[in-house]
Amino acid sequence: MSVSPDSTPLPRRPRPPAIAIVGAGPRGVGLIARIAARAAQLLPASTDLVASPAGASSHVGAGSPVGGRSRGGAGPLPPRPRRVGAGAVPGGCATPWGGRLVLHLIDPHPPGGGRVWRPRQSPLLWMNSMAADVSVFDDGSRGWDAERDGPPDSGPSLAEWAEDIRAGRLNVPLAPELAAEVAALTGRTFATRRLQSAYLRWVYERAVAALPAGVELRVHRRRAVRLAGPRDGAQRVWLEDRELPLVADAVVLALGHLDAEPGAEERDLGAFAARHRLTYLPPEYTADSDLRALRPGQPVLVRGFGLAFVDLMVLLTEGRGGTYAEAPGARGEGPGDGPELVYRPSGREPVLYVGSRRGVPYHAKLGYDWTGELPPLPRFFGPEQVADVLRRQRPVDFARDAWPLVQKELGYAHYHRLFAAHPERTVGSWAEFEAAYAACEVGGAALAALVADAVPDPADRLDLTRLDRPLAGVTFASHAALQEGLRDYVTADLIRRHDPEHSPDLAVFLGLLAVYGQVAGLGDIGPWWHGFFSYLASGPPGPRLRQLLALSRAGVVRFVGADMSVTADPARGAYVATSASVPGHRIEAAALVEARLPDPSVARSRDRLLRALHEEDPDGLRVTPGGLVAVRPEDARLLDRAGRPHPRRFAIGAPTDARVAAAFARPGTGAPAVRQNDAVARALLRLLTEDARPARLTA
Repeated sequence: MSVSPDSTPLPRRPRPPAIAIVGAGPRGVGLIARIAARAAQLLPASTDLVASPAGASSHVGAGSPVGGRSRGGAGPLPPRPRRVGAGAVPGGCATPWGGRLVLHLIDPHPPGGGRVWRPRQSPLLWMNSMAADVSVFDDGSRGWDAERDGPPDSGPSLAEWAEDIRAGRLNVPLAPELAAEVAALTGRTFATRRLQSAYLRWVYERAVAALPAGVELRVHRRRAVRLAGPRDGAQRVWLEDRELPLVADAVVLALGHLDAEPGAEERDLGAFAARHRLTYLPPEYTADSDLRALRPGQPVLVRGFGLAFVDLMVLLTEGRGGTYAEAPGARGEGPGDGPELVYRPSGREPVLYVGSRRGVPYHAKLGYDWTGELPPLPRFFGPEQVADVLRRQRPVDFARDAWPLVQKELGYAHYHRLFAAHPERTVGSWAEFEAAYAACEVGGAALAALVADAVPDPADRLDLTRLDRPLAGVTFASHAALQEGLRDYVTADLIRRHDPEHSPDLAVFLGLLAVYGQVAGLGDIGPWWHGFFSYLASGPPGPRLRQLLALSRAGVVRFVGADMSVTADPARGAYVATSASVPGHRIEAAALVEARLPDPSVARSRDRLLRALHEEDPDGLRVTPGGLVAVRPEDARLLDRAGRPHPRRFAIGAPTDARVAAAFARPGTGAPAVRQNDAVARALLRLLTEDARPARLTA
């Protein structure tokens, strides 16, 4: 047989069809669940079923059974039926590929949580959503098309899972600290990431238990470092420190946020730090950062005011022994859902000077539940409008092609709620307003006049520009005045985000979720939209902003302002920060932290497999101008340099141009990640069915 440069001579022997999934976090596990649901359709039920011990039909690694007490905290698998015989369905029924299938799950981190949701991390780090809003299931209650999306997969949210454990309906052995957390968890709790890890481990084991007999799972706790193979033949996946590759008929890259080598500016700032003996921490996942170089009392510039900053704030304050207490006489009267706090420092904290483009933290999570009629979305930006944008035979420009429709959709959600829940603050009927609103052009004088007539109080009108840049054009007389002004801003935000009198904000949140799913169909539209979405819809829990206020009053956190700029001053041997909020004010520091994830970049990715595909594979990868991996929207097949979908390679998750808002589903609102997983599972099994052949190569 001929040997290509991208292959290794392999012994010939028949093998069952195989799928390799690179990434064992929520997206990889979600894909396994949808493969189980879809494969079950091809493996019809039979009366010739017998019970097997927990996990006996599925294997992790080289022959170790799934089941028993799991390392991740989720308990033993329930017994499940197994089919008699290997590779065939009892009663003579068989799939076109013999009823056998091997799934390779590849990740150095534990299955279920993967890297981000791994069990070993600080117990101080929380989830960013309330427990009632976190699920990996979709029960089909909203917009699910069983013909298109397959059988829905109902399952408990994180809050319901905890309730099932408390009620004895689930037996999930947990470490003492996690058991205590489950005992106290409510739907409104922001759970620790370690508890979410245990939930995801249970989800993983549930998905494995649902795999039909004849489907074998093999888990490889190693990194995948190389992928090769012809478009019409077996794919080979090399693992770190292994000579022979895995062989599969299809490969799915289920990757999360990827580490990257520093860009040009970051390299310059890092080199400056090396020359002047300063500290520079480039963009990375905060939980993995080595923060020991940040010394007690040291001024530290922090560029970025989103969720990465919140993690940094927590690890450098509570993580170094600081504590919070209720302010004297607070009596639960603080902003938001809780009392005003005071911070008691340990003396080991640095002083954090934080700023960003907006100069303010992300908006707090909303602290109340929806009641009444949901806005009928999509209304102005749905599948038809997305298809129309894509038909225009020109590159998509988000500002030109989509943003006007997005604004109209969010405005519609806002005013629908205002008229429905707060009619005393409107003039006229909703029917009249809706008809006139539909006819108005976004940004035009007619729309402004309509809203002004129907909504008398300007505070009740939706102003997305002002929401995006609240400090635009605002200056303060001094650094101290900025601190007071920002504390007032954060306090007002906390109060508003916990007050159902402002429930149109929740309608806009639901509109953002609906819009994000549509925008994903446009491909890479640049970073602005994702940042705007995160700022409005994916901010920190309210308690974190109450802690931020306490840290500000204690002088541990100090605000820099909007349009923060950082330069390296060789004459001073320091980093210097300025902002538009306090003209002329300079802040010098010997440490600079980039509090954000790296910008997407295949070329600079530290993922060896992705880099090798991009640089060495004959077909290569199509990479978008924004650094994302291009995939075909309908089934997430990788696109090569020429734009052709690869028949055997797929990619889902954050590094792709079809990324969805989150790997998790918010119950009752539809689950784009689940549906995307299902589309990939359907494509994979169809490929195996169409590509069945009597003999295969394996290593």
